[in-house]
Amino acid sequence: MEPSVAILPQASDYLLQAVHAGGGVVEPLSPSTLGLVLTGGLSQDALETVLLQHPHLSWIQLPLAGVDAYGDLILRTPDRQWTSGKGAFAQPVGEFALALTLAVLRSVDTFARARSWGSPQGVSLHGKNVTVVGAGGVGREILRLVSAFTDHVTMVRAHDRPVPGAERTVTDAGLDGVLPGTEVLILAAPMTAATKHLIDARRLALLPPEAFLINIARGPLVDTDALVAALAQDRLAGAALDVTDPQPLPDGHPLWSEPRALITPHSGETQDMIRPHFARRVRNNVHNLAVGAPLEGLVDAQAGY
Repeated sequence: MEPSVAILPQASDYLLQAVHAGGGVVEPLSPSTLGLVLTGGLSQDALETVLLQHPHLSWIQLPLAGVDAYGDLILRTPDRQWTSGKGAFAQPVGEFALALTLAVLRSVDTFARARSWGSPQGVSLHGKNVTVVGAGGVGREILRLVSAFTDHVTMVRAHDRPVPGAERTVTDAGLDGVLPGTEVLILAAPMTAATKHLIDARRLALLPPEAFLINIARGPLVDTDALVAALAQDRLAGAALDVTDPQPLPDGHPLWSEPRALITPHSGETQDMIRPHFARRVRNNVHNLAVGAPLEGLVDAQAGY
């Protein structure tokens, strides 16, 4: 059977090819449509209207790894299969996490702002105690890359099943215990109700003053006001943020003038980078839908990712 799949709000050639390669056919929404691939730009309310009008849709493919934009709707429609891009975009995001880590540790951001010749500065990543919060595809890719510099990587995840390659694995409840010995803290966890302000003033105070914070996950994982205060008071060596709260970071925000902060505009991946990965996810899921196999990237509605 060729599954009928719709693509909203607009179909691109690469997604048309992906659906066809998976054994499906792209058609406008109709009573025979089984799958819906989102390409971005569709609000939760607009998507809910589509689902109400087409109750036969059994599978929805979301365009990103994070599902927080549709979290409420996913919870209210447990009879449908929701899949995300989780795990599919690990390579580009993991690569950028490493780039930000090296840049802020080696003071590249300071040198980039300089207008005269200064003194050498920076610290090496080699041998550092690194803690990665989140052991999904991105977190595991960060582990793989960072392991070229240090053997001392702690992974923080929801359960205590060891992450291969990590020096140790702790649960979310063990985060407080590892922060005092952490020199580089990298956030790669999903945005859920439980992770909002995961790194707040109390946890920032647990980090040693020579520690660096890197966030390539979601801005609200960090209490921005608390981070601004920690940097201004020399209680943190530096922060590299690809995501912020609020986002975009407003002009004139204190973080823009903070010399210890490196800020990038949510550039962990670009459309050109993720296009082949997203196409592969769509192709595989169309095929799996056709043959009745488990879908890739299934969303756990209760967990929020």
